[in-house]
Amino acid sequence: MAYLSMGEAHRRITDYLNAFSDAIAAQDGPSLRRLLAFSSDNPKLLSVAQALTVFQDASRLIRQSSDMLVPLLRALQSYKLGQLVDGYNAYEKFANAFIQEFRNWDSAWALEALYVVAYEIRILAEKADRELAATGKTTDKLKAAGSFLMKVFGVLAGKGPKRVGALHVTCQLFKIYFKLGTVHLCRSVIRSIETARIFDFEEFPARDKVTYMYYTGRLEVFNENFLTADQKLSYALTHCHPQHETNIRLILKYLIPVKLSIGILPGDSLLEKYKLLEYRDVVLALKRGDLRLLRNALQEHEDRFLRSGVYLVLEKLELQVYRRLIKKIYIIQKHKDPSKAHQVKLEVVVKALKWLQIDMDVDEVECIVAILIYKGLMKGYFAHKSKVVVLSKQDPFPKLNGKPVGS
Repeated sequence: MAYLSMGEAHRRITDYLNAFSDAIAAQDGPSLRRLLAFSSDNPKLLSVAQALTVFQDASRLIRQSSDMLVPLLRALQSYKLGQLVDGYNAYEKFANAFIQEFRNWDSAWALEALYVVAYEIRILAEKADRELAATGKTTDKLKAAGSFLMKVFGVLAGKGPKRVGALHVTCQLFKIYFKLGTVHLCRSVIRSIETARIFDFEEFPARDKVTYMYYTGRLEVFNENFLTADQKLSYALTHCHPQHETNIRLILKYLIPVKLSIGILPGDSLLEKYKLLEYRDVVLALKRGDLRLLRNALQEHEDRFLRSGVYLVLEKLELQVYRRLIKKIYIIQKHKDPSKAHQVKLEVVVKALKWLQIDMDVDEVECIVAILIYKGLMKGYFAHKSKVVVLSKQDPFPKLNGKPVGS
């Protein structure tokens, strides 16, 4: 690090304090936002942090500043020194002071700055918790950040121009709740957004609507509400900026299992483009009726699917694979003897499964076929004495048409 004189350090700190005061006086949101973005590695912020480490009278300058700037400069210094817990604690004090001032400002000029505060407090909390975990201490900063953001949501959830910021804060809360595994806490915020008359969803910024639909879509996946999940995740995909490929990939990670569950298969080019090849064998298994391939794919990518929370969704695709296998048997029989194509012996299904190295007896296959008929995946009935499933001569394998299995 280059040598920094006392005079230069004094100048840098003074310039930062003046820039902060000027931004508030001029209601200059973009300038204020840049002064608060610690994690951006802004060269100007780095230079101020360096000045704070060498200027011996910095504490005197800080005491002369406002209630907001005292903890803000301490947070900046601690963060750049790698003292993440101290940095978070100081930034939270600044954030509480900032939200009090924000509440008193009549217009929404500082919304972009508030967005940065909401983002930074979450990022700082995550880093502080990692520092705490490394020393064997209780990790409580991300939970504290969630409590702070709920206060911010309360400030924004009123009439007036500031309310358009509520969805952005909601999305930051979702990220915290998903990280902590407390997704049930999302419900109260969702209820406020979707039922409160003060909010018009269409007036929110596009980026926030996409993020909101992505997280609420994921919640519907966990709750196995696949039609609603499809609507929300499809909205997120349609409205996501086409150049934001990382975000598109995140959406597709959940939308693809949802689409598979309602009988819609993605093309291989889509999986290639967005590096989602873990779904390739799952799709092939559905096309071929290959139960072994499906199970192998789930086993190979088990950790990834479990982390994403889609493993159980994919596991339930077995019924569609059985359906496809029986349909292939039906098609083969139709070519050989059209008059008896609709009579499928259960023993033939057992042999087909054995060829796939899946050992099942006739009774087990009968149970599977009964479920397929019950769930509307096949039309037909059993001739129990002859161990034959008699398929309907009209549309024996109805299309799912975007309906989840068993709906």
